Amino acid sequence: MGKYDVDQHRVVDVENRILAPTYSKIPVVAIRGRGAKIWDADGREYVDCMSGYGVALVGHCHPKIVEAIVRQAEKLIVCHGSMYNDARAEFIEKLVSIAPRGLDKVFLSNSGAEAIEAALKIARKYTGRKVFISMMGGYHGKTMGALSVTWREDYRRPFEPLIGEVRFAPYGDIDKLRSLATNDVAAVVVEPVQGEAGVKIPPDSYLREVREVCDEKGILLIVDEIQCGLCRTGKMWASQHWGVIPDILCVAKGLASGIPIGATIASKDIMDKLSIGEHTSTFGGNPIACAAGSATIDVLISENLAERASEIGSIFKRMLQDRLSKYRVVREIRGLGLMLAFDLRLPVKDVVLGAAANGLLILYSGRTTVRLLPPLVIGRDEVEYAVSILEKLVAVEEEKLKTRVHPIKE
Repeated sequence: MGKYDVDQHRVVDVENRILAPTYSKIPVVAIRGRGAKIWDADGREYVDCMSGYGVALVGHCHPKIVEAIVRQAEKLIVCHGSMYNDARAEFIEKLVSIAPRGLDKVFLSNSGAEAIEAALKIARKYTGRKVFISMMGGYHGKTMGALSVTWREDYRRPFEPLIGEVRFAPYGDIDKLRSLATNDVAAVVVEPVQGEAGVKIPPDSYLREVREVCDEKGILLIVDEIQCGLCRTGKMWASQHWGVIPDILCVAKGLASGIPIGATIASKDIMDKLSIGEHTSTFGGNPIACAAGSATIDVLISENLAERASEIGSIFKRMLQDRLSKYRVVREIRGLGLMLAFDLRLPVKDVVLGAAANGLLILYSGRTTVRLLPPLVIGRDEVEYAVSILEKLVAVEEEKLKTRVHPIKE
């Protein structure tokens, strides 16, 4: 037994035997979390730059989130959308108060993929059109609709046919987008910063030009802020960096600090195209999720986490550049706020596993990109620790590169 009276070997065995084999596992049995740290079954401490794939925005088990969850659980745990609920009303009021201007109606679901599903259905209903344009490198989820507008062919191919015609435009190429934007297109789907693709930031004028193309053609603009929204990039919404207001905004991940939730936000005239019964969710708007969501929004604002993400993110990025860019194995370091990544000329699997072995949890994007999505409350000491571990591991990869005949160039 470990420190927390948990048999970690049994936990690993049970998950390996019973869970669907769809996750590439990091060999850590996570038991407890606080702030930007996690502890395993043996009580070993990890600096968490993974945060549940960007979910633990305000830190693990923030006391105000825990208090809100407990207080609501003692009152009411479930309330279907066919009845009214005070926790739900409070949450959606707060959500539209921070939403981009003019987006004042909400559909609540349970995940980012569901938020995208709702957006696609709303776009078709509102425009009467069937075709979508999405971006090369874009990731929007793995349910059938969300998968249809996700770029990676290895995700899509085994499950085709999907929802119909989807055209993929190179991210950042406005001329190609314009050529695809014919009058049968319902919506363009775009991430302001591409997460799964490796924290790809568009050319400075791109999102404004996408907005202009959509306006010219009567096409709705669906902006996916599931990973990059809610202060992650240093502003409440990443699209604010370019002054772009979407027609439909999708948000999830950290919106309720770990309680499953998704939200699709649009203007009244767009959202009201849905009729009673056309799109519903048994668990959407769950009182506990809504209470956690209200508390999360309060913390994001009261603790100035957008400003903190900008400041700490700049420090983190600068330290990565100062400490890693001297190595030839490192190809590029990039990021916005506390959404960071760097590319290697070798596969990053050993770096990800080596980081965990050294008390640091990180993500990957594809074969050659390390991605960092720490809680917005991460401290400078924790950032310094993370960079020191990454430098140590990159130095090992540098030695491997010297003996490798064909380094990865893409």
